[in-house]
Amino acid sequence: MKGKVIDVTLDTLVGEVTNMKNDGQRLVTFSTYQEGENKIGILYHFDKDLEPTHLRLVADMDKPIPSVSGVFFSAMLVENEIRDQWDVKFDGLVLDFNRSLFLDPEVIQVPLVSNVKIDPKK
Repeated sequence: MKGKVIDVTLDTLVGEVTNMKNDGQRLVTFSTYQEGENKIGILYHFDKDLEPTHLRLVADMDKPIPSVSGVFFSAMLVENEIRDQWDVKFDGLVLDFNRSLFLDPEVIQVPLVSNVKIDPKK
Protein backbone atom coordinates (compact mmCIF):
# COMPACT_ATOMS: atom_id res chain seq x y z
CA MET A 1 0.00 0.00 0.00
CA LYS A 2 1.37 3.38 -0.96
CA GLY A 3 1.53 6.22 1.50
CA LYS A 4 2.06 6.49 5.21
CA VAL A 5 0.20 4.14 7.58
CA ILE A 6 -0.52 5.31 11.14
CA ASP A 7 -1.80 2.84 13.73
CA VAL A 8 -4.62 4.17 15.92
CA THR A 9 -6.65 2.83 18.84
CA LEU A 10 -10.28 3.27 19.84
CA ASP A 11 -9.13 6.09 22.15
CA THR A 12 -7.05 7.96 19.54
CA LEU A 13 -9.13 7.42 16.39
CA VAL A 14 -11.37 10.52 16.44
CA GLY A 15 -8.49 12.79 17.48
CA GLU A 16 -6.30 11.51 14.64
CA VAL A 17 -9.13 11.93 12.11
CA THR A 18 -9.63 15.49 13.40
CA ASN A 19 -5.91 16.13 12.95
CA MET A 20 -6.13 14.84 9.38
CA LYS A 21 -9.02 17.19 8.61
CA ASN A 22 -7.23 20.15 10.21
CA ASP A 23 -4.20 19.33 8.06
CA GLY A 24 -6.31 19.63 4.90
CA GLN A 25 -6.59 15.90 4.28
CA ARG A 26 -9.59 14.62 2.31
CA LEU A 27 -11.37 11.48 3.53
CA VAL A 28 -11.42 9.09 0.57
CA THR A 29 -13.06 5.94 2.01
CA PHE A 30 -12.52 3.06 4.43
CA SER A 31 -11.45 -0.53 3.79
CA THR A 32 -12.29 -3.40 6.12
CA TYR A 33 -10.80 -6.84 6.70
CA GLN A 34 -11.10 -9.60 9.25
CA GLU A 35 -8.20 -9.66 11.69
CA GLY A 36 -8.19 -12.96 13.55
CA GLU A 37 -11.27 -14.64 14.97
CA ASN A 38 -13.31 -11.76 16.45
CA LYS A 39 -11.52 -8.62 15.32
CA ILE A 40 -12.06 -6.25 12.43
CA GLY A 41 -9.41 -4.14 10.77
CA ILE A 42 -10.44 -0.79 9.34
CA LEU A 43 -8.20 1.34 7.14
CA TYR A 44 -9.25 4.99 6.91
CA HIS A 45 -7.88 6.38 3.63
CA PHE A 46 -6.99 10.08 3.26
CA ASP A 47 -5.45 12.17 0.51
CA LYS A 48 -3.72 15.52 0.32
CA ASP A 49 -2.03 16.68 -2.88
CA LEU A 50 -2.24 13.13 -4.29
CA GLU A 51 -0.26 11.76 -1.32
CA PRO A 52 -2.22 9.04 0.52
CA THR A 53 -2.20 8.57 4.27
CA HIS A 54 -3.97 5.72 6.04
CA LEU A 55 -5.08 5.24 9.63
CA ARG A 56 -5.20 1.58 10.68
CA LEU A 57 -7.53 0.46 13.47
CA VAL A 58 -7.88 -3.11 14.74
CA ALA A 59 -10.84 -3.54 17.10
CA ASP A 60 -13.00 -6.19 18.72
CA MET A 61 -16.13 -6.77 16.64
CA ASP A 62 -18.36 -6.92 19.72
CA LYS A 63 -17.36 -3.48 21.05
CA PRO A 64 -18.58 -0.17 19.59
CA ILE A 65 -16.13 1.77 17.45
CA PRO A 66 -16.13 5.56 17.76
CA SER A 67 -17.77 7.12 14.73
CA VAL A 68 -15.81 9.71 12.77
CA SER A 69 -18.98 11.01 11.11
CA GLY A 70 -18.93 13.98 13.49
CA VAL A 71 -15.66 15.05 11.85
CA PHE A 72 -16.42 14.00 8.26
CA PHE A 73 -20.21 13.73 7.77
CA SER A 74 -19.72 11.59 4.66
CA ALA A 75 -18.16 8.88 6.85
CA MET A 76 -21.67 7.96 7.99
CA LEU A 77 -22.30 6.21 4.66
CA VAL A 78 -19.24 3.99 4.99
CA GLU A 79 -19.90 3.35 8.68
CA ASN A 80 -23.49 2.31 7.92
CA GLU A 81 -22.24 0.01 5.16
CA ILE A 82 -19.73 -1.57 7.55
CA ARG A 83 -22.52 -2.00 10.08
CA ASP A 84 -24.67 -3.73 7.44
CA GLN A 85 -21.89 -6.01 6.20
CA TRP A 86 -19.95 -6.81 9.39
CA ASP A 87 -22.49 -6.26 12.23
CA VAL A 88 -20.13 -3.76 13.88
CA LYS A 89 -21.61 -0.92 15.92
CA PHE A 90 -20.40 2.69 15.74
CA ASP A 91 -20.76 4.92 18.78
CA GLY A 92 -21.91 8.46 17.92
CA LEU A 93 -22.95 7.76 14.32
CA VAL A 94 -24.66 10.98 13.15
CA LEU A 95 -27.22 9.15 10.99
CA ASP A 96 -27.82 5.50 11.80
CA PHE A 97 -29.77 3.48 9.23
CA ASN A 98 -30.06 0.63 11.76
CA ARG A 99 -28.62 -1.97 9.40
CA SER A 100 -30.99 -1.08 6.56
CA LEU A 101 -28.80 1.06 4.29
CA PHE A 102 -28.13 -1.82 1.91
CA LEU A 103 -29.83 -4.83 3.49
CA ASP A 104 -33.40 -5.79 2.62
CA PRO A 105 -35.70 -7.00 5.41
CA GLU A 106 -35.49 -10.54 4.01
CA VAL A 107 -31.76 -10.83 4.77
CA ILE A 108 -31.28 -13.16 7.75
CA GLN A 109 -27.48 -13.51 7.89
CA VAL A 110 -24.72 -10.91 8.07
CA PRO A 111 -23.09 -11.01 4.61
CA LEU A 112 -19.39 -10.96 5.54
CA VAL A 113 -19.67 -12.77 8.88
CA SER A 114 -21.11 -16.21 8.19
CA ASN A 115 -21.86 -17.15 11.81
CA VAL A 116 -24.00 -14.11 12.74
CA LYS A 117 -27.76 -14.14 12.26
CA ILE A 118 -29.80 -10.95 11.87
CA ASP A 119 -32.80 -10.29 14.08
CA PRO A 120 -35.99 -9.84 12.04
CA LYS A 121 -36.62 -6.20 11.12
CA LYS A 122 -39.86 -4.63 12.26
